Amino acid sequence: MITSAHNPRLKLIRKLLESRRQREKEGLFACEGDDLVEAARAAGIEPVELLVAGEDVDAALIAQLSTLAHPPRVIGVYRRADLPRGVRPTTLALWHVADPGNVGTLLRAADAFGAGVALSAGCADPTGPKALRASAGAIFRVPVTRFDDAPRPWVALVAHGGTALSQVLDSGHGSFVLGAEREGLPDDVLARCDARATIELAPSSESLNVASAGAIALYEVARCP
Repeated sequence: MITSAHNPRLKLIRKLLESRRQREKEGLFACEGDDLVEAARAAGIEPVELLVAGEDVDAALIAQLSTLAHPPRVIGVYRRADLPRGVRPTTLALWHVADPGNVGTLLRAADAFGAGVALSAGCADPTGPKALRASAGAIFRVPVTRFDDAPRPWVALVAHGGTALSQVLDSGHGSFVLGAEREGLPDDVLARCDARATIELAPSSESLNVASAGAIALYEVARCP
């Protein structure tokens, strides 16, 4: 059993939890808790390392490592290269969505509706602790690709002035392009899109959270034959 905080395995996990640069350098990421570890197992993705509190490592050391309010029973380390890749016919293409909670929630929405996710540079790391928790295991089931590889047509989700959602992506093939909440989509990205769509809101409402908008768009496509 590991009883020292200076153990190399614990040091690596700490770096993976704290640093995107370290995750990219090592090609690894760490998952905290039984739910995420079980989601990986169900997807057929094996851990590089699996530490169980009280069995493989002192529980107090797990608590010191953890980013959670309540320390997990288990921490697993996984290869980023083992995550699903590829393109699905319907995709959420995210432009500079930097909030990890939103990225994780959009992965979860994509999982619910059989869609994929495409990420631009400037998006939050989907293998960071906050994004992993928000994804609720969807990271192990949803293929993630580069923004530029998102399938056409591209439909920009804009707060005002777009076509009704029911009139776009009728075939269920293509990508909804979503931008960061405050900045939205820049002009050069909008110019690359094939259409613009707007979710109709109450007159007193200004806009939706980006994760809510993505989920509504996927639902609208799923319910329209």
